[in-house]
Amino acid sequence: MEIGLIVLALMLATLLGWLLKQSFNTQPWVAEKVGDTAHHGPLGDAGNSTLIALIAFLAVVTSFFALILSAYALRMELGDWVPMTEPQLLWANTGVLALASIAFQWTRNGAVAGNAARLGPGLIAAGALTTAFVVGQLVAWQQLQAGGQGIRVNPSNAFFYFLTGAHAVHIAGGLYVWARATFKVVLGRAEGARLRRSIELCTIYWHFLLIVWLVLFGLLLST
Repeated sequence: MEIGLIVLALMLATLLGWLLKQSFNTQPWVAEKVGDTAHHGPLGDAGNSTLIALIAFLAVVTSFFALILSAYALRMELGDWVPMTEPQLLWANTGVLALASIAFQWTRNGAVAGNAARLGPGLIAAGALTTAFVVGQLVAWQQLQAGGQGIRVNPSNAFFYFLTGAHAVHIAGGLYVWARATFKVVLGRAEGARLRRSIELCTIYWHFLLIVWLVLFGLLLST
């Protein structure tokens, strides 16, 4: 439990530190002058504000899960807590989500290198793997319910469904952005810089969700 909270705390500190650096590292009049003539970072100047918005959102999500894990730790101390046995399917689901993250990184590298042939297959593979992860989580829920482990059986069950459900909701939100980028590629309506920016932001988001899931999964297994 402590390790999970430490990991989330480090993630939050890293994200907030990056935001503070972006906000205060450059004097406003200097930033305005540079912004008119240069590009900043891998996303370019036009995508810098979008990246900042994503990082701010990830900081909020990290805080959300940290609070839930804190509540989880406190609730475990009460006498009616009975640890549940997690479905073995979660191991396979974890591997699938890791492959989705790898697929996004592969696609992102292709986009940065200007290799358009990678974009369609990479995005489709990443989306298919992510969808398989979500479906696998639903199947795991069904396995638990079939075994009499419903959400009201014990507080540990309720936290399991809530944590996995909250993570799946954030995955679904990412799939919306993924779908928009994929349709543009498939229909041939992709705009180079904007599409690359979307793919890079999706890649960051998927890596983040993988880390969060690894923390959650490790917590569930250890308790």
